[in-house]
Amino acid sequence: MSEHTVSAYDEELTAIAGRIAEMGGIAEDIVTNAVSALISQDLELAQATILKDARLDELLLDIEMRNVNVIARRQPMGQDLREIMAAGRIANDLERVGDMAKNVAKRVIAIDSDLKSKKLAIGVEHMTELALSQLKDVLDAYTRRDAEEARKVRDRDSEVDAIYTSLFRELLTYMMEDPRNITQCAHLLFCAKNIERIGDHATNIAENVYYMVTGERLMDERPRMDETGVADTEEG
Repeated sequence: MSEHTVSAYDEELTAIAGRIAEMGGIAEDIVTNAVSALISQDLELAQATILKDARLDELLLDIEMRNVNVIARRQPMGQDLREIMAAGRIANDLERVGDMAKNVAKRVIAIDSDLKSKKLAIGVEHMTELALSQLKDVLDAYTRRDAEEARKVRDRDSEVDAIYTSLFRELLTYMMEDPRNITQCAHLLFCAKNIERIGDHATNIAENVYYMVTGERLMDERPRMDETGVADTEEG
């Protein structure tokens, strides 16, 4: 390829990576705001969070179109093809992170300022801190093309799962002790499950970053926990 063509090609790949970075920043903000709205019972913030998710949908479509155009015109191979394929998968995971956060915000509106125990919501907040740490670190790994950091993020998935299992049991106990707690605890369980899924999407991103950089899959089994605390496994 001519120098001009190579330069234009690099610009196209850089533009796709830039869209991923923008999606990552928005996803982090939406998650943070959704859980802040839960803790403070801020209905206006919850509404704003729901509306902001639309930008992630737009960026996902934009990345998909850019990927198709680059593949059709440049016929990339090797590392370049892995970059494009990984970008599509990562964008999809980030869009799903936004959906999970939007679900939490919708639950804030459903609770409608009737959260009787802030203590229980703090457990969700702690889960969110860990999930957001995973998300931030894996996006940094993507930007730096750091396979080892991506592997470390993937191996931290069990931390969020463990807190979710503990919170699930605690909320279940509250529901059993007093039927009046059932509604708000059910809302919080729903929120917690969405945060746990955000951790899973961060792990998916980590696996795609690792493949993008190395050309190899993380084939060791990833331990997973169900709500009872029983370990399960899934292929990486």
